[in-house]
Amino acid sequence: MREREVDVAIRGAGPVGCALALALRDSGLVVRLSGRTPRTDQSLGPAALRPLALSYASRLILERLGAWKGLSPTPIETIHVSQAGSFGRTRITDKNVELPALGYVVRYEEIARQLAVLVGDDLLVDEADSPLRARLVVHAEGTPGDQAISKEYGHTALVASIESDRPSHGTAWERFTAEGPMALLPLEGHYGLVWSRTTATATALMGLGDGQFLAAVQNAFGHRAGSFRALGPRSATPLVLRYRPPGAVAGEVHVGNAAQSLHPVAGQGLNLGLRDAWDLAGLVRTASCDALGSLAFAREFAQMRRVDAKATILATDLMATLYVRPDPLAAALRGAALAALDLFPPARRQFARRMIFGPSAW
Repeated sequence: MREREVDVAIRGAGPVGCALALALRDSGLVVRLSGRTPRTDQSLGPAALRPLALSYASRLILERLGAWKGLSPTPIETIHVSQAGSFGRTRITDKNVELPALGYVVRYEEIARQLAVLVGDDLLVDEADSPLRARLVVHAEGTPGDQAISKEYGHTALVASIESDRPSHGTAWERFTAEGPMALLPLEGHYGLVWSRTTATATALMGLGDGQFLAAVQNAFGHRAGSFRALGPRSATPLVLRYRPPGAVAGEVHVGNAAQSLHPVAGQGLNLGLRDAWDLAGLVRTASCDALGSLAFAREFAQMRRVDAKATILATDLMATLYVRPDPLAAALRGAALAALDLFPPARRQFARRMIFGPSAW
């Protein structure tokens, strides 16, 4: 079977891979994308219903790619963070960071489908029928591979759609419970639930009827967001931190979940992946064709993304680890951190901007 020669081969047609393909569409390079999209595979499985929190920085990237207009995002105007059974809470608003919104919530299926539609048929290939030979191979397959460093949290994320008797009014809730963080994200008039529980507890909760499950959510969260009265389809995903160790290989780079797969606390996974894609597109555009396959190019990209990736991995891992410890000392530390953010507006503003813009916030 004859290989097709291209400049850039992107393997993985999820949101990050599609975003990179769109960012390189008019670069003058021969770019091809391979992998399953909502256009080629109608079943996205449990991921389809997952609510995604997009930062304002991600909105700017998607606007530049022409993808924002086709979405129906729900703005996040306020984030309320607290912990169950102890002191400490903070409230961050869009006014704290002087932006129209702190972020936006969309369904995975919606953003995946919108980006795939914009990519169209001209960039998409099936490597089973037409293998690619590329100067630069970009891995965006969604997993860091066998060489990844892994950390199992022993937790599972429960995802569901929940209706409340009280409008969300653009408020996202992050509640740290004894077994793990619980997020309620405003989405199209209701809430998207992302609830981290121990794997054993998550399995038991998935076996409950809708009424019992809603009661369990209400008991853990309280009535800050009203009384929960209806439940959509549920899914469960084991939580693992996986990331590629430092190093570079000539002619290959990794972006998105192929570079790092994070705990969902603080909703940083896709936002970090979109920044990967945007920075890589900028670097590809300024490099010569011959340089794309060099070790120097791979090292330059790794260095470019090192600070953002490492800081985000450490921050989400710290939050995922610290906020599930049940001992009194951990509770006191959590409360002190939340109280400090609430008492010192400059610290709250800088923390929020770092989560929104990555290292450029500094």
